[in-house]
Amino acid sequence: MSTDTKYVMAIDQGTTSSRAIIFDKQGNIVSTGQLEHQQIFPRAGWVEHDPLEIWLNVRKVVAEAEASSEVNARDIAAVGITNQRETTVVWDRTTGKPVYNAIVWQDTRTQALVEEFAGDAGTDRYKDRVGLPLASYFAGPKVTWILDNVEGAREAAERGDLLMGTTDSWLVWNMTGGVDGGVHVTDVTNASRTMLMNLETLDWNPEICADMRIPMSMLPEIRSSSEVYGKGRTRGFLKDVPISGILGDQQAAMFGQACFEKGMGKNTYGTGSFVLMNVGTEVVHSQNGLLSTVCYKIGDQDAVYALEGSIAVTGSLVQWLRDNLGIISSAPEVEPLAASVEDNGGAYFVPAFSGLFAPHWRPDARGALVGLTRYVSKAHIARAALEATAYQSREVVDAMNADAGVDITELKVDGGMTANELLMQFQADQIGVPVIRPRVTETTALGAAYAAGIAVGFWSGTDEVTANWSEDTRWEPAMADDRREKLYRNWQKAVTKSLDWVDEDVD
Repeated sequence: MSTDTKYVMAIDQGTTSSRAIIFDKQGNIVSTGQLEHQQIFPRAGWVEHDPLEIWLNVRKVVAEAEASSEVNARDIAAVGITNQRETTVVWDRTTGKPVYNAIVWQDTRTQALVEEFAGDAGTDRYKDRVGLPLASYFAGPKVTWILDNVEGAREAAERGDLLMGTTDSWLVWNMTGGVDGGVHVTDVTNASRTMLMNLETLDWNPEICADMRIPMSMLPEIRSSSEVYGKGRTRGFLKDVPISGILGDQQAAMFGQACFEKGMGKNTYGTGSFVLMNVGTEVVHSQNGLLSTVCYKIGDQDAVYALEGSIAVTGSLVQWLRDNLGIISSAPEVEPLAASVEDNGGAYFVPAFSGLFAPHWRPDARGALVGLTRYVSKAHIARAALEATAYQSREVVDAMNADAGVDITELKVDGGMTANELLMQFQADQIGVPVIRPRVTETTALGAAYAAGIAVGFWSGTDEVTANWSEDTRWEPAMADDRREKLYRNWQKAVTKSLDWVDEDVD
């Protein structure tokens, strides 16, 4: 590593925006660049992104981060990438053009394919091998859908002309030259979200690929989360900077939160929310509706595994209140509006807009707002929306405690919604343990930066990451047990009202 490099950059390619953040040796933010990209909804339940827009935005935000700090590529030791997981891109290796928009993780169009693959064996058909139930959430069936529905795609794939990947693969391929020798890789954390990777051996499963009709020539090479994959080759854009870290966004947050010990856990509040618990170097197979996934792998060290509870709609519910209902005009307004009433007024909001994820896995569920009376106001609805995030997170924490055989003792939190103190206090009240927000809340980007920096020696290893982590705010549980349990019991009743809504495949 060059002695004059002072920084590491993280590219955080998220569901709603792409960001570039430059960090110093202490893990402090030096500068950022951010651009939102278009959310494309062609039909109910379909969610897409334009991969070319994302690639353009990434180049712009990197330039913005560099310009606002007067940092240039020569000052940057390494770049790490973290990304929205499961969102799937299929592109032509000869032209560099996507054959279809990226199909986003929330998209439910593959439900019929999922049922076809499940057959008589059921949704757990591959779970012992890949750690995941068959669900529209994961990347594999999204590739099948594109090959089945885009004219000429299957023939091109059979010829070996098409590549697939999550957005990390798309970015690294473009950053390292694209059609001119681009490196086609992914890391173990992203590969573990495709339904195509053997969890124990960390390699692609040919039998499942055959079942899903996906030619193995499309698949990226699986690498660790922290190693040099290649160097930037795009003129004027991170040229010659090592690209040396890749982590799916939730695993990156675990890394940034220094959750390196077995039993440590965190919750990231973003578009959805994601609770992960480090379970060590052995896979733990969930009996309670959670996912078994790879947490991280540093170079040639053993992989570390996690249990994960994925919740589809949390932060995006606040956006929905803003954009679809208009009861707030900006996301931060939800907190004072919710705080203007003492409680939810008896209203419960189950935001099953694309079915329910963990621990229910019910694609037939749809959103429900229940318990309404004339007394309920928009303030109560705002409060019910925030409370829904905490209830859904508690469902997952309860499942995690049951699977792990040991109760989580504190919950580290990160993501945009952690600025909402009303929500954080209610979260602590519901799970009954302290909720802790770190000083640097950009833990997803920070985790990717750490993985990249460790690979090139900028940081010595995970001990230095742990030393950099520091607590900002702690919320202690303060609600009486009987009230806590009554609210949660009513929430569970509300969940039952959202089920069995979709009873046929609606076009």
